[in-house]
Amino acid sequence: MENFSLEFERPVRELQDKLDKMQIFAREHNVDMTRQLDELEKEIETTARDTFANLTPWQRVQLARHPKRPYSLDYIERIFTDFLELKGDRCFGDDAAIVGGFAKLDGRPVMIIAHQKGRDLKERNRRNFGMAHPEGYRKALRLMQVAEKAGAPIITFIDTPGAYPGIASEERHVGEAIAVNLREMFNFTVPIICTVIGEGGSGGALGIGVGNAVMIMENAYYSVISPEGCAGIIWKDGTKAAKAAEAMKITGPDLLEMKIVDEVIAEPVGGAHRDHDKTAVLLKNALLRQLANLDDLSPEGLVNHRYERFRVIGAYA
Repeated sequence: MENFSLEFERPVRELQDKLDKMQIFAREHNVDMTRQLDELEKEIETTARDTFANLTPWQRVQLARHPKRPYSLDYIERIFTDFLELKGDRCFGDDAAIVGGFAKLDGRPVMIIAHQKGRDLKERNRRNFGMAHPEGYRKALRLMQVAEKAGAPIITFIDTPGAYPGIASEERHVGEAIAVNLREMFNFTVPIICTVIGEGGSGGALGIGVGNAVMIMENAYYSVISPEGCAGIIWKDGTKAAKAAEAMKITGPDLLEMKIVDEVIAEPVGGAHRDHDKTAVLLKNALLRQLANLDDLSPEGLVNHRYERFRVIGAYA
């Protein structure tokens, strides 16, 4: 994974590898290569800007799934302080695909609820690749209810291909768990800010996605189905995923135009995976900005605002 790169990233990756080798050579042989290194760094920056200036929807989907992309816990570590994780749904058990708990955002108490994927195979299995079971959504609801009692804003990070579709998940009523979350999130009287940081797949994303403000990272997607799933249904051919991604309008600019999201958060040149720290700063600034926009609303105003926000989605004749 260390040298993983997507096909369209390879020109940048090859230049970066060259830069790394030159830096090692200069250090080991005590040679002054400052001019050459500066020129190569500028070439990397230019190549990255050219490569990422006009990405296709399918390329953005690939970036949303990039194994080196920052996940929820990476952002929590960089953006918040005093994170206290709370576990369990008080009904069945704990689901590690969703993490949550109290934290502070610039000193202000908030409740964080987020999907979490894993970096290595062991962690991915424990987190179920970010696909939550019903108990994950019931845990999320329990934490939102705690936040409501405490008067703390709710911040969610969405990053899942979808809720887990297995038999155990169906036996424990995953559809009902998500539906209850949708209903209850419309009634909470505290601010709710939702951000799609990677994959925003189907009801699995919506289960923690009803907010006063819904944002999406520049190289993330938000959709009722994966491009591969759509291609399989429409064309009976999963290899037409790129065509499906184009037709589905699932990336930031299209979602913003359709008023499904309120803001597209820019990422560093080359994508969030190239600079976790800078991406976290950009996300934090967006969270603070959206929270400030909601601070003047009364509890009743927040409920009405959330209702009206979703009411305007879609076109009706």
